[in-house]
Amino acid sequence: MKRIFSGAQPTGNIHIGNYLGALRNWVELQHEYESLFCIVNLHAITLPQDPKLLAQKTRDLARIYLAAGVDPKVSLIFIQSDVPAHAELAWILNCVTRISELERMTQFKEKAGKQRESVGAGILNYPVLMAADILLYQTDLVPVGQDQKQHLELTRDLALRFNRDYGETFRLPEPFIPKVGAKIMSLGDATKKMSKSDENVSGSITLLDDADTVRRKFKRAVTDSGTEISFDETRPAITNLLTIYQILTGRQPAEVEANFAGKGYAALKAELADVTIEFLRPLQERIRGYGDAELDRLLDEGRERAQELASVTLDDVKARLGIVGARARGGV
Repeated sequence: MKRIFSGAQPTGNIHIGNYLGALRNWVELQHEYESLFCIVNLHAITLPQDPKLLAQKTRDLARIYLAAGVDPKVSLIFIQSDVPAHAELAWILNCVTRISELERMTQFKEKAGKQRESVGAGILNYPVLMAADILLYQTDLVPVGQDQKQHLELTRDLALRFNRDYGETFRLPEPFIPKVGAKIMSLGDATKKMSKSDENVSGSITLLDDADTVRRKFKRAVTDSGTEISFDETRPAITNLLTIYQILTGRQPAEVEANFAGKGYAALKAELADVTIEFLRPLQERIRGYGDAELDRLLDEGRERAQELASVTLDDVKARLGIVGARARGGV
């Protein structure tokens, strides 16, 4: 089976856009591919974090993975910092990465802005750590959003460069971008992606929102001019709401449009809120159902399996470079 790797940062509050754009696809893909799903807490510290909150959110995210349907008997779930090979390979890849490549990254330009002299080096090197995450496990397929596609292209470039200079070492990963629901937009601004870091808390439905909060947020959601309820790229706000409804109900676009024919925006928002609440209720129960002892056991198992896989690649990389690790292998 081909191998998938993906992950999410344990920062902010996981929202329905994260589920529809990522977690939902992970659950489906885990039965078709050998799947590794990581909680990328090393990426999180590229920006200042409250240590206690980061530790708690790391465990909370593991619970969300499990509750969403990622099966630890089928998939590998682990915490990035539990496997030191991620940081070690990132340093090695930094040594074959050009600064100009990192400075061209769109996300670096957006996050650094005019403060390039004071921004942390972790923001610049973020894509290299992401490359290490992926290449460490000889990944074939990476579920990514459009905003991460450039980073995956860099990952492929680094793999090709290392393979050229030191011999065939890494597989070249391919992106997997779902056709529907890959990019759920903010309820407050349909031109922006729903984000965990959005200062407008009404812009996203988090997976832990209660019923009243869900109804209030959808009621306040922005809409477009006109009254027709249909999928239309020129009317992004309504299309976004319909996309969420379509995925949660499993209906086809034509069925969704027929359901709301002759109805107003208030009816759309009310029905969408009902559907979302019914979706979230059992998910929230499952999240609360994982106790600390069971979670520790599952994460320990994940760490051990991830370390076994990672060590194979890292030992090979070290041997090819002639650094520590070559001794045990007797050279390349």
